[in-house]
Amino acid sequence: MRSVTFHNLTPVHPVGARPGRGSHRSTGREWRVLAWLCRHPRFLLVPATIVTGLVLLGPIVTGSIVGGLVLAVVSWRRGHPPSFDRFLAPRLRSTRRRWTAYAGGRWAGVLAECDLVRENRRTGQVTVPRVLRVRSSTPSIDTVYVRMARGQDLRTWTERAEALADALLAHRVAITRIRPAVLAVVVERVMPFDRVIPAPEIPAETADVDLDALDVGENEYGDPFTIRLPGKHFLTAGASGSGKGSLIWSPLCALGPAIRDGLVRVHMIDLKGGVETRRGARLFHRYATTAREAIDLLTDARDEMKARQAAMDGDRALTVSQETPLNVIMIDEMAMLTAHGERGDVREALRLLAEILTQARATLTTVMGYVQEPTKDVVDVRELFTTRICLGVTSAAHVDMVLGDGARERGALADQIPGDPAHAGIGFVIDTGSRLPVRFRAAYVDDHEIDELVERCAIHPPVRALPENGAA
Repeated sequence: MRSVTFHNLTPVHPVGARPGRGSHRSTGREWRVLAWLCRHPRFLLVPATIVTGLVLLGPIVTGSIVGGLVLAVVSWRRGHPPSFDRFLAPRLRSTRRRWTAYAGGRWAGVLAECDLVRENRRTGQVTVPRVLRVRSSTPSIDTVYVRMARGQDLRTWTERAEALADALLAHRVAITRIRPAVLAVVVERVMPFDRVIPAPEIPAETADVDLDALDVGENEYGDPFTIRLPGKHFLTAGASGSGKGSLIWSPLCALGPAIRDGLVRVHMIDLKGGVETRRGARLFHRYATTAREAIDLLTDARDEMKARQAAMDGDRALTVSQETPLNVIMIDEMAMLTAHGERGDVREALRLLAEILTQARATLTTVMGYVQEPTKDVVDVRELFTTRICLGVTSAAHVDMVLGDGARERGALADQIPGDPAHAGIGFVIDTGSRLPVRFRAAYVDDHEIDELVERCAIHPPVRALPENGAA
């Protein structure tokens, strides 16, 4: 019977066997176990620590320490889920999945079924690509770093990606080459969002609006997906139909009373002629639908920023009030302003945006840009946005452009999000604490809910229609 070698990527000839003549005997199990332990010395750390504790401290003290650690972990998980999910849960999850899903006979069997093992024709030994590390950044995505068998390449694996996904019972698998002979196999185990997230409730009073944690959707842990406006600038990238509108209207719903009471002023630039935002025009302090109007708006915003800087008199930051409201500049279809417009308009817009993005943090000015193609040619000021969000995009390269190098390797498969309405609003953002990608779904705000928002929080009166005969 042929045996499987897990510890090596090159066939190992039994002691005494001549390489030129095949042997049906494999390396002894005890030697394979010893070699495995030499490669994974930390596997012995826990039992060695327990044995040492039993010898030096006795069973009662050792049991009390172990029980206390278990109780502390359980208490942390139950008492403060956000910090537990950010810091400890990924490590525990990675360890568990490393030894239950991607090790031993299970892993070897999966690769054998997908024709991803190599057999030595002379010795009959089978070489299985070795798992180097597993990272489970989120409950639904694993990144498995694999050293390929000699003779394999990236194409060998990408051609078998669908078969590998089915063998692992995964939603999909994406494969990227990290360095020579090493791949990152991103396993999306499930799609966590099987329903549309309802629009956030419009707060009753301004006191209920939290500018540091606006509820705009739900993350894959089932917790609210929140954003902080003061001191931040947001770039949202997504293909047509990916749900960028959800990240326009959800923040506006969460801000409603603050807009009405003058604590937040929304400056809207909609370069699709107002198609996306005209329904909420009465909410906006300034409204621009052409490049020329947009440049005038940005110029005024820059001048107000400069005036606030001059009036700060040594203060490091302003406080949101009716005298110094938070200015939110929303730019839909930003590429028409930064790349595809008249050359003179593009240069002026880029100059104004660069000035605002680099200096406006302390003056209560936030820019929120929305774009389909996030390349440098289209968004030259991309790196100046402090928070970047990636919805469904059309290219794998766009993911790292938006979220940073290695984001897709760590599980941000934004290019794999289907472009149909059932998946609109799903995207990824980098967690500021762990630097890991977190998947979310933005809330969907329909026309009736936009009308309700305008009715309750508009700052401009409705436009009165003229009589049919045109008389004033």
